[in-house]
Amino acid sequence: MENMNNWENISDDLSEVTKKIKDKVSEQDLVEDLRESLKETIDNTSEIMKSLLDTIESTINDEEIGKDTKKVVEQINNEIANILKNTRHNILKEDSFKENLEEE
Repeated sequence: MENMNNWENISDDLSEVTKKIKDKVSEQDLVEDLRESLKETIDNTSEIMKSLLDTIESTINDEEIGKDTKKVVEQINNEIANILKNTRHNILKEDSFKENLEEE
């Protein structure tokens, strides 16, 4: 009878370890997916801003309005770039990112 209990405990322990391993692998996959998604978002945002500037240059005929509009878009672009740079720096640090995940 005691032998059965020992095997049952071993089986429970093994199941628990297996679950922890699966959870860890899933967590690592999630972190990698989030990193890739962030990179794609940054790249897409950059392309959108470049396209917007090109569109402004090619469609606005009034030089003063074009210049002012371009200045505003460049300021927005710089602000977005700073936010993304800080976000990328903070999130892509693995230790910091894992701590944030654990807190949630």
